[in-house]
Amino acid sequence: MVQNKWDHKGDFESGLSELVYRSNLIGSDRSVANWGGGNTSTKTMEKDFRGQDVEVMYVKGSGSDLATMKAKNFTGLKMEDIRPLLEREDMSDEEMVAYLAHCMIDAKHPRSSIETLLHAFLPFKQVDHTHPDAIISIACADNGKEIAKEIYGDRFVWVPYIRPGFKLSKMIAEGVQQNPNAELVIMEKHGLVTWGETSEESYNKTISIIQEAEDYINAKAEGETLFGGEKYQALSSEDRKEIFAKVLPIVRGQVSKEKKMIVTYDDSETVLNFVNSQDAKELSQIGAACPDHLVHTKRVPLFIDWDPNSKDVDSLMESVKEGIAAFKEEYVAYFERNKTEGDSISETAPRVVLIPGLGMINTGKNWTAANVSESLYHRAISVMSGSTVLGNFVSLNENESYHVEYWPLELYKLSLAPPEADFSRQVAFVTGGAGGIGSATCIRLVQDGAHVVVADINLEGAEELAKEINERFGDNRAVALKMDVTKEEEVIQAIQKTVLTYGGLDIVVNNAGLASSSPFEETTLDKWNLNIGVLVTGYFLVAREAFKLMKEQEAGGNMVFVGSKNSIYAGKNAAAYSTAKAAEVHLARTIAADGGQYGIRVNSVLPDAVIRGSKIWDSEWKEERASSYGIGTEDLEAHYRKRTILNVNILPQDIAESIAFLASSKSAKTTGCMVTVDGGVAAAFTR
Repeated sequence: MVQNKWDHKGDFESGLSELVYRSNLIGSDRSVANWGGGNTSTKTMEKDFRGQDVEVMYVKGSGSDLATMKAKNFTGLKMEDIRPLLEREDMSDEEMVAYLAHCMIDAKHPRSSIETLLHAFLPFKQVDHTHPDAIISIACADNGKEIAKEIYGDRFVWVPYIRPGFKLSKMIAEGVQQNPNAELVIMEKHGLVTWGETSEESYNKTISIIQEAEDYINAKAEGETLFGGEKYQALSSEDRKEIFAKVLPIVRGQVSKEKKMIVTYDDSETVLNFVNSQDAKELSQIGAACPDHLVHTKRVPLFIDWDPNSKDVDSLMESVKEGIAAFKEEYVAYFERNKTEGDSISETAPRVVLIPGLGMINTGKNWTAANVSESLYHRAISVMSGSTVLGNFVSLNENESYHVEYWPLELYKLSLAPPEADFSRQVAFVTGGAGGIGSATCIRLVQDGAHVVVADINLEGAEELAKEINERFGDNRAVALKMDVTKEEEVIQAIQKTVLTYGGLDIVVNNAGLASSSPFEETTLDKWNLNIGVLVTGYFLVAREAFKLMKEQEAGGNMVFVGSKNSIYAGKNAAAYSTAKAAEVHLARTIAADGGQYGIRVNSVLPDAVIRGSKIWDSEWKEERASSYGIGTEDLEAHYRKRTILNVNILPQDIAESIAFLASSKSAKTTGCMVTVDGGVAAAFTR
């Protein structure tokens, strides 16, 4: 149920700050405003560059989101320049955009919303345009106008569906002008417009109008069976998780044939009630619940017609492969049927996949994009629920859906996103992720677009790093997992959790480490086994599970092993460590030999003496190595630097840079390689 959240007391600093507060409040409830959808405005007086008073309308800038936007995301336009447009009969989108650019009070402001004129043409100080579930349920019901009359009497204006722009704005203004009792506008298949003299009045009106619609729909729904009733029962939570862990990599592999995608899942009660219903398949294929959804969810989802009672996962995976292939083929045909000159086809894979008994799978170029498609399909389910209680759910026809999806003004919003980096759309799994090299590697990969799993036996350190990354780069760009690489079950579970979080895996950095030093004759079996366990067996377990997953995805992959100078040079008093490191890089080469046919590349980085930020060098290893050279621990870094040809210290960031290179497209034709990052230790030159 919608709630009135207004709790601001006292005055605002300015009309713009008041608008920011109202907008964020509206956007905070996704049942009121879609992600990235809706727009708000205020008309106020400002001093121009001459010091003269001018009436300015601040309106949401294109590409921003009401929930998070700030003052900088609004565009200020001079009303005296806009008002003459009311006298025009028509205006193309291109003309409108060009004209409004001349009305801006500051050229640095973002391009104004597609629906700027909707706000400008209404004679009210505050205007809100939203997409509330309850209102769109009416707007997408085949008897919506009659329902609106039952609820609002003569207080509403009904506008037949037309794409946003000059004509729609003028129709709304004329409709309100012709109805002195009007308190709201319902745009067919689109949304709601409300207004007020103050921000609080406008906000209160929006909430109260939605509440009236909700109350009416809830009353109608009493005793009704939603979506035709239950066809299937949901599988148990554990069964769903186990099946998703198997299915998500298949989905990710199939949708990533053109470009890699992040894949997430949702098995919430709302989604399960829908996908398990009698009418889910038919309803889901009618079309989008709101034009704003189309760019993020496509016109329809992929519905997998699977009987969960069978629990036949093999048939499900085959159905998923066939379904995605058929969806892509139909999407290409849809594009060909409706395209206009100059159109360029977008990604053809589904953004939403519905599976009875399991729930919903969502795809996107990153976790945020997948989450947006998930959020918007929740809105679609809510709208279909309301519309079918009131009458029959209807949507845009195919041709109009296409022209909204490929509308230049909508595509412009997408163009505002930063360009994709080398590791965009990729998932990296870094063992020893909380350590010096691990932390530097995680940050380096995320900087270039990756999503990262910080896997470490030190969960607290991993969580601290993941939190730092998410605060800097955005929600869910990193997750922390506790994992001991020597424990097979923990490795299997960590890879499974990675799949359940991001859908799959592209990059593995085998970096977990330790070291011990002692004269050979004093090397205990425990020390020997510990080195072999972590640096050989641990690397084997992680690589094996990742290898299996990469094969399932059918999209290649990259592994980078963090070896050591000791991998090819027998360090003094380090038999266990040097042997393990030598075995480690040879293991990498054997995997490279096996993985080539699947597009899986495996390379190694061989660092030396990375002391700063290292957890290993904070242990007894530092004292042991200093003792081996007959020097104090404080002299160790200088000792290592002086023995290099380049006379340099090696830092975690240096290793991270080499790892990034080997995992990137820049080394696409390199596998089975060892790259030394040691400042030039002649004794360790490869032969």
